[in-house]
Amino acid sequence: MDRRSFFQTGVLGTAGLALSSRSFSAAFQGGAPKRVGLIGSGWYGKCDLLRLIQVAPVEVVSLCDVDGRMRAEAAEIVAGRQVSKKKPRLYSDYREMLKEKDLDIVLVGTPDHWHALPMIAAVKAGADVWVQKPTSVDVVESQAMIAAARKYKRVVQVGLQRRSTPHLIEARDRVLREGRLGQIRHVEICCYYPRRSREAPPDTAPPDYLDYEMWTGPAPMRPFHPTVHPRGWRAFMEYGNGTVGDMCVHMLDMVRWMMNLGWPKRIFSSGGIYVHRQGNANIADTQTATFDFGDLQVVWNHRAWGEGVDPQYPWSATFFGDKGTLKASVFRYDFTPLDKGGQALHGEPLYEYEKYPEDQTEKDLEKHCASAIRGQMKDFLRCIESREKPVADIEEGCISSISCILANLSMQLGRSLAWDPARGRVTGDEEANRLLRRPYRSPWVHPEPDAV
Repeated sequence: MDRRSFFQTGVLGTAGLALSSRSFSAAFQGGAPKRVGLIGSGWYGKCDLLRLIQVAPVEVVSLCDVDGRMRAEAAEIVAGRQVSKKKPRLYSDYREMLKEKDLDIVLVGTPDHWHALPMIAAVKAGADVWVQKPTSVDVVESQAMIAAARKYKRVVQVGLQRRSTPHLIEARDRVLREGRLGQIRHVEICCYYPRRSREAPPDTAPPDYLDYEMWTGPAPMRPFHPTVHPRGWRAFMEYGNGTVGDMCVHMLDMVRWMMNLGWPKRIFSSGGIYVHRQGNANIADTQTATFDFGDLQVVWNHRAWGEGVDPQYPWSATFFGDKGTLKASVFRYDFTPLDKGGQALHGEPLYEYEKYPEDQTEKDLEKHCASAIRGQMKDFLRCIESREKPVADIEEGCISSISCILANLSMQLGRSLAWDPARGRVTGDEEANRLLRRPYRSPWVHPEPDAV
């Protein structure tokens, strides 16, 4: 069976991802288009929103961003892409946007330190929510997000779109589910991208179009410098969880999804800033983490320096089985059987330029990820109609995100952490448990699972 036949036989359909835009149009004919608001209109906020516009007859009515330039640019782009050609209402404070209580769907595409509060506020306002990964910057935030989604009975999809990546669905179904790997007892996941800034520009006043006080929000206040905004915030632990929180969460989640794994039993991590000591970034440039699932070890490595292990797979997962090996990334997959007479398999991303020609010219779009985001959006919309849990439900997203947060805590403390998912705490380590909640900067109040 070739790849075209594989997809035509309904593999994506069985995953709930193959509904076409026409199908959604028909499903929504009985009522008005879904009303959508976006919080965080920068890079991936726009990428996600524009994929949603591609697959469903939604009406984007609200945009929120603390950066006036980003907000205005996003409004122009949205007006040019949505059917009505209307410009959305613009807000600089997400709380004012949500006060309207007229949104069916809210997308949260902010920096990581701003994921929890807007997501919780959006479900309270009656919206179903798409929130980018990782779900949070600390463990208790994630726990409060799950509690809010369940309490208010909202559908919450996390932007862990490897679960909707066509060639990775193919790899899961043709390699893992068909048993071509045999027993899998070890998986290696990695990132060797230079994700850490080495610049050290002087502190300066924030630009007049940026509300830096609101941008900082509950995070510690740092002097502004231009490596932080836009997009440079990932190099600072005040706003996220380093490369583990940014890149490992994708690969770990992919492995969990492909292998139907729950929580790791124990996590250990070590690393630090070993090479790139210049600059003002404070995330680790080198880190190893072991996620122990009992009879399976998933081991993460990242380096922001030196050469990667495999230049074809610089950000990837490698599944080692007793019958073969599978390498998988956003760009390709390769299965190599140990039996020299066995069938090797190869897959690449699904590009849909004939159907979505705008993908070819859209600024900053990761073209190889566009079909995956569309698939994840289709699944989200299907679950909004059925009220089922989506493929990257908030709980699944929190498992992967919390596991990465715990890896950083292990590195900080210098010891392994045993996680008790039933209690939501580290077993026998009160020092670690005190670190599950980051302090919030006043006047912002940390969300609590029992008080959302």
